Amino acid sequence: MSSHAKKPVVLCFSGLDSTGGAGIQADIETLFSIGCHCAPVVTALTVQNTQNVISSSPCDPALLIQQSRAVLEDMPVAAFKIGLLGSIEAIEVVHTLLQDYASIPVILDPVLSAGGGFDFSDQDYVEALRNLLLPLTTILTPNTVEARKLAANADNPDACANELFDLGVDHVLVTGTHAQTEAVENRLFSPHQEITQFNWPRLEHSYHGSGCTLAAAIAGYTAHGLSVRDAIQQAQRFTWESLSHGQRAGFGQHLPDRSFWNKHSF
Repeated sequence: MSSHAKKPVVLCFSGLDSTGGAGIQADIETLFSIGCHCAPVVTALTVQNTQNVISSSPCDPALLIQQSRAVLEDMPVAAFKIGLLGSIEAIEVVHTLLQDYASIPVILDPVLSAGGGFDFSDQDYVEALRNLLLPLTTILTPNTVEARKLAANADNPDACANELFDLGVDHVLVTGTHAQTEAVENRLFSPHQEITQFNWPRLEHSYHGSGCTLAAAIAGYTAHGLSVRDAIQQAQRFTWESLSHGQRAGFGQHLPDRSFWNKHSF
């Protein structure tokens, strides 16, 4: 018997990004880098480059549930990470699954649109997220634009968080990359606790896959047993380092380097 501790398993629902910058590859690279094992379930096949998404085709919902249950019946999943789901039917499938495994923490990155502007969602999709997945979410990681779409009755981040709490979310980390502030201000909202603000130096470029990286890292550190605040703090550090070491591989956004910690001279 090996004396090495087993890596915690994180089951990830994400789309396949043909650039490798976001989606399921971002999840796999992030979780590998922080000592977890990623069990990937592909929810949608996308056509995209570093400038924008061109099209997205959702995967068969029946296949999603079969993949997920095959893993869950065989491996001790320590956390769920949810990114792009791609269809209301996929949301319904994941809703059923999360109800059956209610003790496993859920980290949800509500992917509603791509950095280049492509819209993955309509109002019915947003409503399905609100009604079916947010009540089962442990940590929600919207940017300011997503937070306002999910909390349509709110007019500021604090009100957004309160509306999301009313829907059943446990914790909300609103990321400030889209805000016009000198530093990036990420704010953690938890019920009946003071707001925790994290400030990070704003990097000069635009990045493809930053939200996926952050949510996957939070899921990974949660799977390692860290508290909500510590998991979020560590995940932000990992994400910032990945972005700061990123490169412009195409004509659009920079891609994070999630193996920044493993540099060799060639």
